Amino acid sequence: MKTQRFLRSLNQRWTHWRRRYKALRRKSRLLVKVRSQSSKNRRQRFLRNFISDTLLFLIKITANNEHRKRKIVVCSMAKSVNQRRGINTLILDWVHKKRFSVVLAIAILSLTGVVGHKLYNRPQLQVGNIAPQTIRAPYTATIEDRRETEAQRKAVSRSSIPVLIVDARITEKIDQNLQQLLNEGDEIRAAAGPFPFFDTSVLSISSQHYLRSCSVSEWQALVLALENTSKHKYSRGSQATSPKSDLSTPYSPLPTQKTDFTQAVAELETYRLTTSEQNLFSLIAQISQSRQAYTQASVQLLQLETNDSDTIYNGTVVLNLSDDEWTRTQIGIRQSAERILAQGIPSGLLPSILQNAVSLQVQTFVPKNAESLATKLLLAVLQPNLTKDEEQTKQQAQQAAAGVTPVMIEVHQGQVIVAKGKNISAWHFEVLEHYQLIRRENNWLGLGKLAAVVTGAIGIFVWVEKRIKCELRQRDRLLVLLLTLSTPGVLALGIPYTSWSAVGLLLGSFYGPSLGVTVMGLLLLILRMNSEISMIALLAGAAGGILGSCIAQKLRSREELALLGLAIALTQGIIYLIAKILIGAVFSAGWYIVLQEAGFFALSGLVWSVVALGLSPYLEKLFDLVTPIRLAELANPNRPLLKRLATETPGTFQHTLFVSTLAEAAAKKLGCNVELVRAGTLYHDIGKMHDPLGFIENQMGGPNKHETEINDPWKSAAIIKKHVSEGLVMARKHLVPTAIQAFIPEHQGTMLIAYFYHQAQQMAEENPSLVVDEVEFRYDGPIPQSRETGIVMLADSCEAALRSLKDATPEQALSMLNNILRARWQDDQMIDSGLTREEMSQIAQIFVDVWQQFHHKRIAYPKLKASNEKLAQS
Repeated sequence: MKTQRFLRSLNQRWTHWRRRYKALRRKSRLLVKVRSQSSKNRRQRFLRNFISDTLLFLIKITANNEHRKRKIVVCSMAKSVNQRRGINTLILDWVHKKRFSVVLAIAILSLTGVVGHKLYNRPQLQVGNIAPQTIRAPYTATIEDRRETEAQRKAVSRSSIPVLIVDARITEKIDQNLQQLLNEGDEIRAAAGPFPFFDTSVLSISSQHYLRSCSVSEWQALVLALENTSKHKYSRGSQATSPKSDLSTPYSPLPTQKTDFTQAVAELETYRLTTSEQNLFSLIAQISQSRQAYTQASVQLLQLETNDSDTIYNGTVVLNLSDDEWTRTQIGIRQSAERILAQGIPSGLLPSILQNAVSLQVQTFVPKNAESLATKLLLAVLQPNLTKDEEQTKQQAQQAAAGVTPVMIEVHQGQVIVAKGKNISAWHFEVLEHYQLIRRENNWLGLGKLAAVVTGAIGIFVWVEKRIKCELRQRDRLLVLLLTLSTPGVLALGIPYTSWSAVGLLLGSFYGPSLGVTVMGLLLLILRMNSEISMIALLAGAAGGILGSCIAQKLRSREELALLGLAIALTQGIIYLIAKILIGAVFSAGWYIVLQEAGFFALSGLVWSVVALGLSPYLEKLFDLVTPIRLAELANPNRPLLKRLATETPGTFQHTLFVSTLAEAAAKKLGCNVELVRAGTLYHDIGKMHDPLGFIENQMGGPNKHETEINDPWKSAAIIKKHVSEGLVMARKHLVPTAIQAFIPEHQGTMLIAYFYHQAQQMAEENPSLVVDEVEFRYDGPIPQSRETGIVMLADSCEAALRSLKDATPEQALSMLNNILRARWQDDQMIDSGLTREEMSQIAQIFVDVWQQFHHKRIAYPKLKASNEKLAQS
């Protein structure tokens, strides 16, 4: 072969050389015909062309050789790729065959690694251990004393001045109290009446105050003095109307009252001279009324002072102020309070400092004679309104701590870090860690023990799985592993509120209570061996997970799962609280702390339940799971495929509904998964949408295309069989779960399409050249692999027969159904379904009972007579 390739390439080169030579000859002849060129130029050009052509030829030969070399290299690379592909295929085939063992090994390694994460890279020399030998510094280094640095930072943080802010609620309360006191003052002054009560140009403020507040004896003496100086022209009648009739004692002026008394008498005498005697009498009567109101107000003040010893209005200052002074006093008090509260009053302020501040403000805004009253009012209501701003204080403390310079200690080469036989302190450990002398290593013994426990726990899980006959796929085992790893994974991050509730709720919803409770119990056992979290926290979390596992699969809506999340949260909180009470922790730590921790556990259970509800739909699709809730959602007639089935193939849809009714009744009686049967039956004939008129139930009494158009039993059988393959294509396109897809081929199994098979046999009898192969008229299968798909096959086979019965008795219907079911049994369609012969007899009876409910006899109403008919028509 090599010689032949060499000769072939040599022949190709020779041919190419001859062609190039002839071309050169033609060029030389053309050059001879050119007259303008000399013979020398022609020889030079010919030589140059010859050399260039020769070089081109040699380059091409080299290129061909390189091309051949590249081809050889590519061929060798292809062979190596094929070899590697073959090796990879073998590896993948081996992994597929040993996938259970692979998943088991992954589970052991991952659980051991996550749960025992603290057993890796552990320091051999730890704080508190005894140094096995004297360890010296290998070189000089400056090392931070973290403990001392942290102590200084804590000291600076504690000594940091707190940040105070004005508490608006306290300020508002102070304003309300102040307003209440001022309102009390308004009430007292209202009882005393207006002041001044007369024109100040006639009676001065001091005189009016004296006249209103003087004693009874002084007032009687004043009135008598006015009468003694009155003129004799007054009649006895006018004297009768004057106040002198009330006098009982003669006037005897007191020395302390002499000035006020004399001034008041003089002003009244002056008023008498400037006006009539009658006006004077009216003024005296007005003074008497004001005195009575003042006396009542004084009594009210006395009562307040008696009832409350700390009352502000324990003197007559509030009554001695004029209305204008009282108004200015109120305004001044409010302004003073606003300014003091705006600046803020801190806790622990000395009373003298506050009193000085109030006095300064009062002197500025309040009248002189009201300063004492205003000071009392403000001191009575003012209180500290500055509160500590925790966030700002914390930030300020952190900034102050961050500004502390780290404490650095210089360790010299050869210096003894720790002597042999001495305890290793925290500082020794820091220095050893800096020099990488703490000798980190893995605790292989602890890891081995943990791996043994994990292996035993996984063995128990596999035993429970086989005991309850729960056939898990490898993807299911992988999901169980991932959910289980989430709990120790969260604990490894230092979070005690881990995902117990989410794992229990999801496992119970996906795989039932048995597996969920098993995983919770085994996980509790493993974590207790190598976890720093308290046993009470583990028990509280596991209790919530077990509750979710036991109840989740019984629920039929997301709303019920949400309520279950609340129940899990309450369970975790209550279990934690009860356990703390039993061990007496509430008496040492305090009720508040224990209740707070129980509340956190309850809240964590609720949060993880919400996370589980959010992840559930995604996990169902990703791992191809069917839960009761998802099956209920798939059975919704508003789903796209079911809406198309009802619109495009109404006859098939009605057939599907009746088959679903029969299959559900049988599944419920035999204890099968009713939700799975319902959803699977609704989708089992979706493939008929590829050719609706190819199936008699959709022809609605019209012509049968198999007889009018096709007239070929082989083609007709292919159309009938195609509804299975097309149904699978539609189901996969719309991401229908595998458990539902199984109903599409298994409801037909490998049954014979008898009608067209017999038609083909008749044609073969007439035409001996035709060969009838029974395989061409059988469905591709597989036969039913579960009780649920077997029930649907039987219901689908009996539906048309039951519809055709009109006046048959239940005994006749039962006999016919038994014949149909017997044919399916004898055709070996039920051998893998798990249904027994006795159960098939029960199924036949159930189908007859459902048929009777749909085809019960109705009451025959009597016909109306002719007269009644006419009457009804009129």
